[in-house]
Amino acid sequence: MTTSVELATVEDTEEFGRRLGGVVGGGDLLLLSGPLGAGKTALVRGLASGLGVLGRVSSPTFVIARVHSPAPGGRSVSLVHVDAYRLGDLDELDDLDLDTDLVDAVVAVEWGEGAARLSDDHLLIELERRDDDVRVAHLHPHGTWVDRVSAVRA
Repeated sequence: MTTSVELATVEDTEEFGRRLGGVVGGGDLLLLSGPLGAGKTALVRGLASGLGVLGRVSSPTFVIARVHSPAPGGRSVSLVHVDAYRLGDLDELDDLDLDTDLVDAVVAVEWGEGAARLSDDHLLIELERRDDDVRVAHLHPHGTWVDRVSAVRA
């Protein structure tokens, strides 16, 4: 069951991420796909805001993965932000030891369409950038996300 959400501006993309941040919890895997400029990092910025984690969110292209710890007084969930773009082989994901993070943290993987093998329970968010510069998020839920995805569509 795929549903789509239109995101007219970058602010809308970040707001969608904030709503998502209010729904996710430790152990959740979010896989983000889409071309350059589709809004993957903007969505994660909103996600981080919704989770209330520390640190500026930017694309972790060169460091591959960045951990954002919970803010004092906020939710006790970390965010692991991964950029799989530079990985030559998705087997390199195993070197990041994300299985451990999938117990306690929310893991968001940009260019993550091939990372579904990390968990059968994940939400694939395919971001499309139309010619009019509007983004559309196509939500492909798997596992428990089939029942949970309605909470982020609103």
